[in-house]
Amino acid sequence: MKKINVLVLIGYGINCDYETGDGFSLAERASERAFHLGGAGTKRVHINDLIKGKESLDDYQILVFPGGFSYGDDIASGKVLANKIRINLGEKIQKFIGEGKLIMGICNGFQVMVKAGLLPGFDGDYRMQRTTLTFNDSGRFEDRWIYLRNDNDKCIFTQGIEKIYLPVAHGEGKFFAEESVLDKLQDNEQLVFRYADEEGRPAGGRFPYNPNGSLRDIAGICDSTGRVFGMMPHPERYLYFTNHPRWTREKERLKRQGVPVPEYGEGLQIFKNALAYIKKNLI
Repeated sequence: MKKINVLVLIGYGINCDYETGDGFSLAERASERAFHLGGAGTKRVHINDLIKGKESLDDYQILVFPGGFSYGDDIASGKVLANKIRINLGEKIQKFIGEGKLIMGICNGFQVMVKAGLLPGFDGDYRMQRTTLTFNDSGRFEDRWIYLRNDNDKCIFTQGIEKIYLPVAHGEGKFFAEESVLDKLQDNEQLVFRYADEEGRPAGGRFPYNPNGSLRDIAGICDSTGRVFGMMPHPERYLYFTNHPRWTREKERLKRQGVPVPEYGEGLQIFKNALAYIKKNLI
């Protein structure tokens, strides 16, 4: 069977935290590790190599924009990289989407996608910016674990997920758009993850359940095809059960209930869904 190839985009400032001192950011490493666990081959590709043609999108089925602080978040989070992508790679990415392939953005990658116009992609337009991610209402960087609910059946990445627990780490994570855009997102079934409480009920803007003040509790959206997806929380940081902030307590609770302790974390399912789609439709 042909191997699934995943392109993890890297560039200046795309780093969240150095884990082993090898120069790769935690987000890049974790995103790549997630796809490896799901059975894909990944390659970290610098934005300049993609622009110069040293690497081609034609060789990949999944494109990932990982988290970090691209270009130091100068001007605004993700804006510089978004402009570079739109100007230099807009037509190639449009072709990539038209071929039925997948695109995913996490945290800073989500910021890049909305500012490049890749999301929400209304009416097949992947160049017009209609939404943004701006400063948290708290006025500070939010680093915490949150609950998400999913009422979306369209998004490829979130199939079978109703509720999920993931970490956020951002200073500009507030999803903002005009009411008409928010209504269209909802009517088109493009709203994916929304911030929620422990029971999966809507956060209703309440802090800390909604950690940044996002309008309508929006934490992630997709395009009309469900194949282009972005989210602020980090699924790649919950690949293993032991990534859970209370994993020792959870382990004892599961043991007392006679439930097997899982090896993997909830975030891995998002990556598995992507691979399952590619295997079924493009390989």
